Amino acid sequence: MTPTILVVDDDDAFRSLVIDILSEGDYNLLEACSGEAALEVLSAQDVDLVLTDQQMPGMGGLELARRVLAAADPPSVILMTAFGTIPNAMEAVRLGATDYLTKPLESPAALRTLVSRTLGEHESSTETGEFLTRDPSTLKMLTIADRAAATDATVLITGESGTGKEVLAHRIHSRSNRSSGPFVAVNCASIPETLAESEFFGHEKGAFTGADAQRAGRFEQANGGTLFLDEIGELPESMQAKLLRVLEDHTVERVGGHRPITVDFRLLAATNRTLEDEVEAGRFRRDLLYRLDVIRLEISPLSERPSDIELLAESLIKSVADRLGVPERTLNPEALDTLSTHSWPGNVRELRNVIERGLILAQGKFIGPEHLPSFSPVTETTPDLSSPLSLADRERQAILEALEQAKGHREEAAQLLGISVRTLYNRLKEYNIR
Repeated sequence: MTPTILVVDDDDAFRSLVIDILSEGDYNLLEACSGEAALEVLSAQDVDLVLTDQQMPGMGGLELARRVLAAADPPSVILMTAFGTIPNAMEAVRLGATDYLTKPLESPAALRTLVSRTLGEHESSTETGEFLTRDPSTLKMLTIADRAAATDATVLITGESGTGKEVLAHRIHSRSNRSSGPFVAVNCASIPETLAESEFFGHEKGAFTGADAQRAGRFEQANGGTLFLDEIGELPESMQAKLLRVLEDHTVERVGGHRPITVDFRLLAATNRTLEDEVEAGRFRRDLLYRLDVIRLEISPLSERPSDIELLAESLIKSVADRLGVPERTLNPEALDTLSTHSWPGNVRELRNVIERGLILAQGKFIGPEHLPSFSPVTETTPDLSSPLSLADRERQAILEALEQAKGHREEAAQLLGISVRTLYNRLKEYNIR
């Protein structure tokens, strides 16, 4: 079923902007110019997600969230809020809203990522969230992952964007003795540094202007379960020291609080960066890296797992066809050849997009190369086995290929890579890509 999203904002221009950004996804998009109008829409049809502005004449977004979340089977709610009114957005989260988004938007990619995550479309090797592989080295990695799952050891998952790091984290959690507890996922790149402490530690009522209610932070939310920190290389240095302290003494103190709170969670972290390089550059604490790097699991890029391409494509055809409501189709031999010779800078996420395109454009039983994007040809080179590419080298190469495929459009390249535009700009500067 195609998810239905209701966008609520009294600002016609901003509402149209949000609609335009989300129109690139596979969503049914509805809109309302007020809280009252939104309730009328909700009374007439089912909605999966309400994306509402906070400040509106008449019924504001917080009151709308209260009414929506009071329903027997409520949709997810994301509150869009100006920076100065974030405490009210946190109140909405306390009431049951999924998350909040600051205005103006950080980037279109940030909006798409949050909406996708809210609707359960996590980074995955397949749409069902199952980590599929027949690649021998990846199968060995999964064996180690399953052994680690039976313990409380901290696991650091590395690999390029789109390879399935969050799916692997879910697998570890589901096979652990904490599987009945919460799985709390946090994208460290999406949290502004000024809000990081409140986001992770929570706050007491009255801790700052607008803190009208007590709120538990991410550490407390993960109590008894698993905390997954994605893109941990983007964690501000001030929070790195505080995370290290929590890992060592297992206590937190809310902003404005004076009482230590014991927390019990298992930490999984993921990054598409080489943290050793980040340490040498002074951007990541060496002692935190040692604390995280108990068990390291590296997911190989799809370009190094050619035996997985057909397996993943067939699985994606079934799940994507069901989601789109179109017939399942089969890749003909020419289409398979096209897929097998592509370099896949966006990894499995890019493969999913390609399969979706093929299912939509094909009319008969088969998906042919004419239904696939025009991939840039892969240049055949003899690998220098004496100097294997580091993860940073592969990341730089993936960025260059994504920029080429997106014809230089950085927003499209960031979306293809599965990273925020801000992160892409940081990588361009770091790798001196002009």
